[in-house]
Amino acid sequence: MRGKATREALACGPEETASESANVPTTEPSGEVAAPKSTGEEPAPKPQEPAPQAPAPAASKPAPPTEDVPSAPLLLAVEDVSDSSVTVSWEPPERLGKLGLQGYVLELRREGALEWVPVNSRPMMVTQQTVRNLVLGDKFFVRVAAVSSAGAGPPAVLDQPVHIQEIIEAPKIRVPRHLRQTYVRQVGEMINLQIPFQGNPKPQASWTHNGHALDSQRVSVRTRDQDSILFIRSAQRSDSGCYELTVQLEGLEAKAAIDILVIEKPGSPSSIRLLDVWGCNAALEWTPPQDTGNTELLGYTVQKADKKTGQWFTVLERYHPTTCAISDLIVGNSYSFRVFSENLCGLSDSAAVTKELAHIQKTDIVAKPKSFVEQDFSEAPSFTQPLADHTSTPGYSTQLFCSVRASPKPRIIWMKNKMDIQGDPKYRALSEQGVCTLEIRKPSPFDSGVYTCKAINVLGEASVDCRLEVKASATH
Repeated sequence: MRGKATREALACGPEETASESANVPTTEPSGEVAAPKSTGEEPAPKPQEPAPQAPAPAASKPAPPTEDVPSAPLLLAVEDVSDSSVTVSWEPPERLGKLGLQGYVLELRREGALEWVPVNSRPMMVTQQTVRNLVLGDKFFVRVAAVSSAGAGPPAVLDQPVHIQEIIEAPKIRVPRHLRQTYVRQVGEMINLQIPFQGNPKPQASWTHNGHALDSQRVSVRTRDQDSILFIRSAQRSDSGCYELTVQLEGLEAKAAIDILVIEKPGSPSSIRLLDVWGCNAALEWTPPQDTGNTELLGYTVQKADKKTGQWFTVLERYHPTTCAISDLIVGNSYSFRVFSENLCGLSDSAAVTKELAHIQKTDIVAKPKSFVEQDFSEAPSFTQPLADHTSTPGYSTQLFCSVRASPKPRIIWMKNKMDIQGDPKYRALSEQGVCTLEIRKPSPFDSGVYTCKAINVLGEASVDCRLEVKASATH
C-alpha cells in the first residue's frame, strides 16, 4: 500500500473475540478502537497474531528471513489528543516484503510498564487509528508494526509518551452588541451587565474600574460557569468610567472593556443679558452652564413671553451658539426671555431669565385719515334662518335653532303657545353671533306645542314659529 488508507476496518467476530484475552480491545469502524483495560499485575495475554514482541529465545521458532517481512512504518506521528482519545498516523514502509503486506498492528505501553498491549488483535489495512476510552492522566508509549504472512516487521516507536489530559479551552469573552459602545444610564437608574464568556476548565473572572478594584459597597459581582454579572442598584455619576473584565485560565487570559456613562440633567446657563433692541428684534447673550450633567450639551432652548399674557413660547430649540437675535416681535409689547440647557436627559430644571424687558416701541407715524361718510348700519330684526318643525322622543333633550340679523343687537324672547317661558328651568336659551338656540331638557308629551322666537330692538321686532311634537313611547 503506497498512500494513507482511509477505509474502515472490519470488526472482529464473536467467535474470534471469545478466544481473546480480556485486555485485547475490539476494533471499531474507521480505524477507531477502544483502549485496552488495565490488567495491573496480571500476566500478558497470548497473542493471536504475530506481534513485534521481544526477541524469542534460541529454542523458539527461527525468525523469518529479512526480505520476507516488511520494514518499519514511516513517519509515525500523533495527529490529535483529547481528554479520552488519541489519534496516530503513519506512512507505509519502504519495503513491503516478498509475501506482501497484510496490515498493521498498533500497540500501547503505559509509562513505567514493560508490557506492550496490542490495540487491534488482527492486522488492519489502515494508516491512521483512533484509540478511545482512555483514562484521564494516563501516559503511554505507542508503536506500530507492519505485518505480512511471514510475520511482523520491526516497529516504529514514538519518541515521547502520549499524555491524556484535560483539554484546555482558551478563555474568550463575548461582549453583547449594545455594550460595544458607551453604555449610558441616568443617575438613580439600575445597572445590570451580564457578560458571557467561554473557557474550559472554568476560568477565573475579575473586574476593575478605571484600573482599580471595585468598591464592594456600591458594586456587586456574581460570576457563574459561563458569565459574570456586574450590578449597581442606583447609579451615580462617580460610577462612570471604564469597567474591565479579565478572564484567566492557566496562563491564558482574555479582557473586555465596557465604558459606562452616568448622566443627569444639566444646570441652567450661568447668566443672560439683553444686548440690544431695534425695530421688532432683540439680541441676547448668555454663558454656558457650569454643570453639563456629565455629558455633552445638545444645545439651548430659547423662549419668549410678552408682558400682557405672561405665556412662554419657544423660538429656538437645540441652538448651539450662546448669542442669538429674536425677530418678529410685536410692536407695542414688552418681552422677557429665558434660556434652558439641554442634554440627553432633557431640559434643565430651571432657566436663566432676562432681568430687563425688551420694549418694542411704536414708531412716530402721523395719521392722515381720509374723509368719509359714516354709514348707518342699523336695521330692524329679521330672521335669516327660521325655526323648523321638530319631532322628539320623550326623555331625550332636544334643541330648536334659528338665526337672526339686527343692529343694534336684539333681545331674544322664547314663547310656548304664546306664553313666555323665560326663567323656566326646563328650558335653556342661548344666543351667540346671531344664532338663537332653545334647549328643552328631557321633553315629555306635555312639552308638545308651538314655540316662538321673538327678536326685539329699537327699530322693530320679528318672530318665527315652529311646532314641536313629542311622541309618547309605544306601550306593550
